[in-house]
Amino acid sequence: MIPALWTSLPLTAEESARWTTPEERAAAAAFVSERRRAEYLTWRAVVRRELGDDVGIAYDALGAPVLTNRAVHISVAHCAGRIAVCASPERCAVDIEPQARDFSRAASRYLTPEEEALSDEALLPGIVWCAKEALYKLAGRRELDFRRDLHIVRLDLAAGTLTGQIENGEPVRLSVSLDEGFILVYIL
Repeated sequence: MIPALWTSLPLTAEESARWTTPEERAAAAAFVSERRRAEYLTWRAVVRRELGDDVGIAYDALGAPVLTNRAVHISVAHCAGRIAVCASPERCAVDIEPQARDFSRAASRYLTPEEEALSDEALLPGIVWCAKEALYKLAGRRELDFRRDLHIVRLDLAAGTLTGQIENGEPVRLSVSLDEGFILVYIL
């Protein structure tokens, strides 16, 4: 069961109610955005559906979600239309974005020439963005710069793998999936 990766369509408040606390539902009700409300409740519902109704959820000093009563690490990502959660006994990370998102305006701030040369795949800017988001979450440090400190050094789309590096550290294996109109990158 663990390590595991789960994805979900956003749930309605009624669908997520079985797995969310009254406090979480009240917090979600304060969100102006219906989309944000659904994302917030859905990922909590997914965690409890998969790991148990009694799972305690909090945030660490950097704002990353943590389980308070399980020896399990989690990572959460959401975008319009999809939520992704991974869980592992070790640190893990996930990011998800729609394939239709236009990354061209921001690409120069995170994509290096060496990374651009990895593939002529049209989705490369989105794949690298998601991979660097996952590396950033894995590192758990705010001061990292996406272009200077986070690197994608290898990409094999046929195998669904990437190799990344945080600063000059050890290589990190990432997995990538391009299904159902989404780019999903995770480290488990």
